[in-house]
Amino acid sequence: MVLTTTPNREEARNLARGLVHERLAACVQLLDIESVYWWENAVQQDAEVLLLIKTLCERYEEVEHYIKAHHSYEVPEILQIPTTAGYTGYIEWLKDYVNANNTLNNEDN
Repeated sequence: MVLTTTPNREEARNLARGLVHERLAACVQLLDIESVYWWENAVQQDAEVLLLIKTLCERYEEVEHYIKAHHSYEVPEILQIPTTAGYTGYIEWLKDYVNANNTLNNEDN
């Protein structure tokens, strides 16, 4: 799983839809949160949207590249959280959809 935050729902939805469309994620959940953080020499506090991006560890670099290319933040939060266990049926569904050999570009060939 990969985590990122956005400043608003519209940007979060656009990122989520793009990641799923490109088969970089099988599912992305959007959660409204409040963040307190250090930026520009001061403590900041803002409403944000947290994206829980369900993907495979081997797709992390592609997910990171996609987020950086489509994100409005100068330094977006992009964190990979390895999955060590999960329901087998869900994991298989995730692998089937996001498998690195199963991209939309490869289906066109």
